[in-house]
Amino acid sequence: MSHFRTFSRRPVPVAKTVCVDSVNGLLSCEFLGKEKAEMMEAAKDSLDIGILVSDVKAGLNFYQNLLGLKFIEEIPSSVGTMYRLRFGNSDFKLIKPSTMPPKGPIGLGAQLGFRYVTFVIKNLSKLCIELKSKGIEFVVPEKEARPGVRIAMVKDPDGNIVEFVERS
Repeated sequence: MSHFRTFSRRPVPVAKTVCVDSVNGLLSCEFLGKEKAEMMEAAKDSLDIGILVSDVKAGLNFYQNLLGLKFIEEIPSSVGTMYRLRFGNSDFKLIKPSTMPPKGPIGLGAQLGFRYVTFVIKNLSKLCIELKSKGIEFVVPEKEARPGVRIAMVKDPDGNIVEFVERS
């Protein structure tokens, strides 16, 4: 049976995705329809992220000096000035907006949408000791999330959640 929704005078097929909880607690989703949507073709093996910051000096100090991201460039952007940093193959862009927008709720469950960024690293315990000595606030102290995976979460200067993951 096909699924259609009518817009103006012509029928338009409606894709349907069904998700089911599996035995191990993971969610499995299957696309139901005649054709699968065309997938993105990756140009590199990483994601980039842009974050608007209220204080670019504090942001650069945190991400570049404390966490060790490499400074690449400072360039104008459509909304202000972008400071491009790099971690592995990912660009981490701090943006000083021309016009400061209002600050949103802080916290993992405070609102829908992107809630945290994850850095997969090899030296979690060492990093946590260093960040604690610098007075960085931990949202989740270093702990085992599941066998072979240790995590910690901190807040950056604007309250954004930053997760660190170490896999053995």
